[in-house]
Amino acid sequence: MSDRTSRSASESVSRSTSSSAPTGVIHDIGYQRYTGPRLGRRQVFGALYGHGLRTAFGLGRSAKAKIFPWLIVAIVVVVAAGATAVRTQIGQVVLSYPDFANSMSWLVIFFVAVVAPELVSRDLRSGVLPLYFSRPLPRADYPLAKLAALVTALWLLLGAPQVLMFVGAAFTTGDGLRGAWNELLDLLPGLLYAGIWAVVFASIGLLVASFTGKRAFAAGGVVAVFLMTIPVGGTLTIMPSETVNELAGLVSPTTLVQGTGRWALNTEGMGVQIGNLGPVYGLYTIALVGLCVALLLARYRKVAS
Repeated sequence: MSDRTSRSASESVSRSTSSSAPTGVIHDIGYQRYTGPRLGRRQVFGALYGHGLRTAFGLGRSAKAKIFPWLIVAIVVVVAAGATAVRTQIGQVVLSYPDFANSMSWLVIFFVAVVAPELVSRDLRSGVLPLYFSRPLPRADYPLAKLAALVTALWLLLGAPQVLMFVGAAFTTGDGLRGAWNELLDLLPGLLYAGIWAVVFASIGLLVASFTGKRAFAAGGVVAVFLMTIPVGGTLTIMPSETVNELAGLVSPTTLVQGTGRWALNTEGMGVQIGNLGPVYGLYTIALVGLCVALLLARYRKVAS
């Protein structure tokens, strides 16, 4: 009687255990292991550069993000088209290629003030840098890719309208191929001058923006650096010392670029007087860009570490 009762109890426990055991079904939904090539540092750098360049012009983003950059683009294109139209009517150059870059300096400042925070401040604020650096991406590559994207965007902003001016002028000179060739020789210094603008302004603007994750603060800092130095340089130009007057252009990035262009490319420089100090402007420009890049790299060696 006792054995029968114990067997019945054990069978009851066994049935209870089997009924309470978890059951499940494995479904094959087609996931497979990735067996393709593993992309490395070059591809990651290229992706960052391409994304940064698209961000500079609001491509792939909302319509609101496109308003400011494309408004700036529209303004510089209209100015270039207007200068070309006037030249074809009166037969004289009203705005040379380097002068076009000088006249767009204020727009360049505001373009950098808006775009530089978009490139770096957003990532700082959202905290995604550790994710970037978990890939085969050296810390130096991230800021260099962003810097290259901003330099390219600024060069396109100033250089593309000059190409438009060249196309309009080359076919209206009346001298055929010789006229087009001479016009090309005038265009090349303008494109190089646009490159100087792009490198200097991108280096300074990106460095300033990299110190804060708040885009409003970054934009304000960039504008302050570029605009507050202009009256300081203007004050130095009225000092009684001629040497001080000629060195005054070193204070502001805008006059620094104009002075360097006047020395290296024989541009007008919008009234910036450099005297015999042209090499000083050139060396100072190189040193300033190098310092900004070095500080930018040092900044990203510490961030998100």
